[in-house]
Amino acid sequence: MGRRPARCYRYCKNKPFPKSRFNRGVPDAKIRIFDLGSKAADVMAFPLCVHLVSNEIEQLSSEAMEAARICANKYLCKFIGKENFHMRMRIHPFHILRINKMLSCAGADRLQTGMRGAYGKPHGSAARVKIGQILMSCRSKPQYEGHLVEAFRRCKFKYPGRQLIIKSRNWGFTNLTRAEFEEKMGTNTLLNCGTHVRVLNGKGSLDDWKVIRAGTNTL
Repeated sequence: MGRRPARCYRYCKNKPFPKSRFNRGVPDAKIRIFDLGSKAADVMAFPLCVHLVSNEIEQLSSEAMEAARICANKYLCKFIGKENFHMRMRIHPFHILRINKMLSCAGADRLQTGMRGAYGKPHGSAARVKIGQILMSCRSKPQYEGHLVEAFRRCKFKYPGRQLIIKSRNWGFTNLTRAEFEEKMGTNTLLNCGTHVRVLNGKGSLDDWKVIRAGTNTL
């Protein structure tokens, strides 16, 4: 018996059903990679950030997420090169889908009990998303903005429902706007954490402050 079409599981009808000690024998999700491209690129390298945002309350299967990831990665690797972007999947398929298998062969009525004991077995996994929730994010250089938008436009064909492509006001994957980031640069208040920054507010113990200043670089 093949997998059931994702349209059967598109709507958030039931409660969240994650993998747990009560929910065993769960098949692995199809998507296993959540970061792509130049993952180790410094926060200063990629100021631009573009998001793919859900515009519906729905469930997205792990197969759809994997298809979208492959689609965007292939396009960006071909047109801008994998060293010029860092893409991140922002949702995880924690919700487990169930199926109540029905036999359709001859003599099936002797083997199964119809809707008696109809609580299904684990069948697949999906991510439950809300309106305005970010599905995918990609940071890159400003000259590649058109390519990021086109990659996410192609991704929309892999997902059910409606999505929006939104250019972020923030610098890369940080939570500071570009204006705030440029304003704080050179003031020694931004702690470089690789893909993002931490704002040092001058509070805390002196020993912690010394460790931060000695061990890492500030912007």
